[in-house]
Amino acid sequence: MQVTDAVVVLAEARTSCEIQAVTEWASTAYPDAPVRRPDEVDFDRLTADTLLVPVRPVWLPAVRQGERRVTLGDVLVLSNPRRPVGLLQPLIRGRRPDSLRVVEGVPATVEELHERYTRDLAEGEPFGKFVAVQASLSAERAERQIIGDRYKVPQLVAEQISSSARFRAGAAKLAAELGRPADAVVAEATDKLSGFVATQSRLMVDLFSATFDRLHERAWNVSVDLDTLNTLRTLNKSTGLVFLPSHRSYADSVVLAKVLRSNDFPPNLVLGGENLSFWPVGPVARRAGMIFIRRKFGADPVYKFAMRSYLAYIVEKRFNLEWYIEGGRSRTGKLRKPMLGLLTYVVDGVTQLETGDVTIVPTSIVYDQLQEVGAIAAEDAGGTKKPESVGWLLRYARAQRSYLGEARVRFGTPFSLRSALDDAGVGRARLEKVAFRVMDEINSATPISATSLAGFALLGAQDRAYTLPEIEAILAPLLDYIARRDLPGPDPARCRGLGLTQTLRVLAGNGVVSCFDGGSEPVWSIVPENRAIAAYYRNGALHHFVNRAIVEVNMLAVAEGEVEATGDYATDEGLLAASQREAMRMRDLLKFEFFFPPKDEYLHRLAAELDLIAPAWRGVIPTQEWTYEILHARTGGLLARRTLQPFFDAQLVVATRLVQLGATSRDKGELIADCLGLGRQLSLQGVVRSKDSVSKDLYDGGYQLADNRGLIHGEDVADLVAARQAWLDEVELMRGRLARIAAIEEIQPATWSQEVR
Repeated sequence: MQVTDAVVVLAEARTSCEIQAVTEWASTAYPDAPVRRPDEVDFDRLTADTLLVPVRPVWLPAVRQGERRVTLGDVLVLSNPRRPVGLLQPLIRGRRPDSLRVVEGVPATVEELHERYTRDLAEGEPFGKFVAVQASLSAERAERQIIGDRYKVPQLVAEQISSSARFRAGAAKLAAELGRPADAVVAEATDKLSGFVATQSRLMVDLFSATFDRLHERAWNVSVDLDTLNTLRTLNKSTGLVFLPSHRSYADSVVLAKVLRSNDFPPNLVLGGENLSFWPVGPVARRAGMIFIRRKFGADPVYKFAMRSYLAYIVEKRFNLEWYIEGGRSRTGKLRKPMLGLLTYVVDGVTQLETGDVTIVPTSIVYDQLQEVGAIAAEDAGGTKKPESVGWLLRYARAQRSYLGEARVRFGTPFSLRSALDDAGVGRARLEKVAFRVMDEINSATPISATSLAGFALLGAQDRAYTLPEIEAILAPLLDYIARRDLPGPDPARCRGLGLTQTLRVLAGNGVVSCFDGGSEPVWSIVPENRAIAAYYRNGALHHFVNRAIVEVNMLAVAEGEVEATGDYATDEGLLAASQREAMRMRDLLKFEFFFPPKDEYLHRLAAELDLIAPAWRGVIPTQEWTYEILHARTGGLLARRTLQPFFDAQLVVATRLVQLGATSRDKGELIADCLGLGRQLSLQGVVRSKDSVSKDLYDGGYQLADNRGLIHGEDVADLVAARQAWLDEVELMRGRLARIAAIEEIQPATWSQEVR
């Protein structure tokens, strides 16, 4: 077709009804301009100054409960209000004239499009195809002005990536490395792209949310940090957001999606494991924004290249991304070690682009209770994980019918990935520094729940029940500490009086605690077989208390003469310096359990804790006697035993087993299996004081520490037997200090007064 008009309206229309609507619109907006579908135009025959106007008819669902969205009922009757059947379109338009609107994208001249085509596309790609894609994307952006950013979804992704010059150049380079033809690598990478690229549709976004929102709406009241959300909305106008949430539940992604959708954020593209791609969840979830990826793909260079290309595209186009940096749900309630693989690919995407960047959003999602914790705890104690399936999904949905309390979504301080990389410098630890910042921000944002504090109090007892006043006495200094540090704590009313009773009753209703009321007053205790569940809730808050606990243990060591000055008290080599070295020793022992900052920041945080215990400490020369008085005056406010006991008990088991092995090495899986058995034995014998420390995850942390010290295979260790015994002695020393702190607690009254000022 020869077209010489200065303006051509490119209509992305499917039916005669839609063409008619576009034509009516164009008669006013662009009189006399021809209306054509992109495949009807020979773009090579247009003059360079011809203006191409992308236009799209947009169908809107009826308003239901104040919102235009597709419902499950629409799907069941095989109707899609956003894309109605052609035969029904005139009828729908006649009944609801506001159901069809025409939107105009940003026009461009043929010359401008040629410049983009030459710059971005691989040689040999048709110009007409490029124009059609650009017109569709421009109309897409215009459509979102009507339907909202919550429906911002990537379109024609695989086509755009595979036709780009950057993709073809990367494939050619990989082909040369593999000794394969470039066309073969391009074809394989394109095929892999189409396998995991999320092909989102608005129908499925609505359907997925309508279906899966019901899984949590009865279970939790969801609260969110609205102030940070408003900041994120502003940032999202100029940069893509990468949400990195803590992972405690299968519901995490659904809860976060509901929060973002309710606040008109674009849907995240969510990276998840292939274990959740079973029918019918997989097909629906993929079209709602889920990207199912292999757990491991390092041995498949083409898959790795395709994934890297996809993430680079997401960074460039500023779509929002979400994945769970721990690599799986927490088995103990505290954050797991971050997995760096996907972060590496996003970093590649940022560094490939001269001005590319994303904003990292550390995200914490905390629940008062989770139905799945029982299964998680069983796995951590050595049980087998049941595979996900349709039957599993039905059981999971059924379990969410009862009320479980509150789910709180909080955000750490967002930061630029490019700036964080610059701050981290160069070298192997660069990514680890960025990941630590993410985990530290998640920890800082993680709220402390009333259930975590109840677990903290009750798990301090060895097969002992507490009265309500006793629990209140344990929690009172803790609540004061939370307030003085301005930590994100629970409503204090839920930890006192009737509120505390209600918190305990909710836990009792789910079998975590029990109440005996056959005596003079009710007493509460952890159900023995569910100690691991209570520990899961408690552990989610322990990172807030670990620095305080380390200070307390250090003070005890000083007070009892176990840490001595190497010089004059008033010099740098005095008691304070010796105490700092002891604090670094504890940091090393616990470095695979908690995320500690670099040395200077770590010591600064410990000093801030000491400010709360003894504000005058900076003006005195610390002595053994002064430290003793400060420590013993803190009536009821000691946190170390309840915070650190499980971790040193777990290390005791690993160290004991290694000593039993002499100089023999052992496979990791076998060693942890040995530790599960030995841990149960020592627990029954009363040697291990924290029964919830019988845990694969905690033994894994002990294994990592032993391996880090060369105690597994004996690398660079002159006497492996002696080195293993030295570690066991060190752990026993720490456990002895915790026992003496417990003794101080026992002789202190069960009431609490303000800390020494």
